[in-house]
Amino acid sequence: MSDSKTLAHHTLDHQGPYFFCGIGGSGMLPLALIVKARGYDVEGSDRSLDAGRTAAKFDFLKARGIGLHAQDGSGLTKASQLLVTSAAVEDTVPDVIAARALGCPEVKRPQLLAQLVNSAKVSIAVGGTSGKSTTTGMIAWILYATRRDPTVMNGAVMKNFVAGDFPFASAVVGEGDIFVSEVDESDGSIALYNPTIAVLNNIALDHKSMDELRRLFTDFVSKAQVAVLNLDNDETRGLHEALNLPNALTYSLTNADADFSISDLITQPDGQSCIVTEKSTGERQRICLQTPGRHNLSNGLAAIAAARACGLSLREATMALMNFVGIRRRLEVVGTAKDITVIDDFGHNPDKIAATLATLHTFPGRLLVMWQPHGYGPIRQMKDQLIEMFARDLAAKDILLMPEPAYFGGTVDKSMGSNIIAEGVTAAGKQAYALEDRPACGDRLVALAQPGDLIVIMGARDDTLSEFAADVLKRVGEKEF
Repeated sequence: MSDSKTLAHHTLDHQGPYFFCGIGGSGMLPLALIVKARGYDVEGSDRSLDAGRTAAKFDFLKARGIGLHAQDGSGLTKASQLLVTSAAVEDTVPDVIAARALGCPEVKRPQLLAQLVNSAKVSIAVGGTSGKSTTTGMIAWILYATRRDPTVMNGAVMKNFVAGDFPFASAVVGEGDIFVSEVDESDGSIALYNPTIAVLNNIALDHKSMDELRRLFTDFVSKAQVAVLNLDNDETRGLHEALNLPNALTYSLTNADADFSISDLITQPDGQSCIVTEKSTGERQRICLQTPGRHNLSNGLAAIAAARACGLSLREATMALMNFVGIRRRLEVVGTAKDITVIDDFGHNPDKIAATLATLHTFPGRLLVMWQPHGYGPIRQMKDQLIEMFARDLAAKDILLMPEPAYFGGTVDKSMGSNIIAEGVTAAGKQAYALEDRPACGDRLVALAQPGDLIVIMGARDDTLSEFAADVLKRVGEKEF
């Protein structure tokens, strides 16, 4: 790598080697790839690597010149190494203990990402409770397809950028001036970012109280030169009305007064088309999206507005977006066997799950849903909203199965598990069952499956769900009817 490229970006405070603890994580892997591509030495460790899970991901990192170690502290050998950790890494992890014994500097993942965002000539930060990864992927593809050569940090794999030797395309490293990233409010780190363009899809209960979310998102959009805001979300619209930001760009599927609105909507199970109108110019462009669901059309409008804020024409943005093929584990069809379709989806909070169920109900067929909660904490935080959503949005014939929440070690209160959700949904008259573990859910899914059914595997923070979905498809294909 030439020095000129590294100097051109002069983005990071630390010039020595980097060590990512938990390098396989959805937020860590793309960041490690970007830091490596900027010319820095990068190594890391991961519990999944030690346990022998998701080997392909770690082979991919090794092939890119990233050294991997057991998560036992052995990878930290000199004080010049910067230890990068996520919020989930505890002080008792051997890497942290080893780094402190050596006197290594430490940084949290969001602080490192903020250095990249805040030092970019043009930065687009995508925030909100739901739709961040898809919107980030859409913006990334528009900018890439129109030769803006962006650098992109996403928490999910963008299918448009997947190639034979690059299967884990959650990062794109470009030579241009634009840095695009999804940013997270769940740990409060959204306060670190000072983007040129702030995109806010929606505000809904997820990890923090509504009052705290309103404060965080108000600060986020107020700092930006341009704020892109969704008028279809009550909270975001309220924030827009309260702040009256001079350079806000608004979008809506239902409100023709928004800066970007739609008409003549035609929906299909495999996509949708409409006319996008830009209020300030009166220009209209027809767009055909390959991603189904109203939430994805909303994400598309957010991406178009962000692209316009970057100086692209409406025609450039809409033409490029037509070739966007989606994000991995977002309503991703794994395959069909014996007329039973298996879908892999990231849905984990009430809004995301509701959007997925609404989209899938536009298809014929019963839904057999296995939802793995992404932790015990989220069940405590969102119990009432989850029960209310499943009770409302599951059809009478649909069946919900749940294993216990995902658990990756550490100290956590396990007093409230999946059974509390199943009991609440059952009491509301819908079919829901908490089973002892994921294999039991797999057995039940295969036993229940009938031709015409849609099997949906849902959950976050666990890469092995995709392998589980593929296994369910294989077993359904072997089933005798």
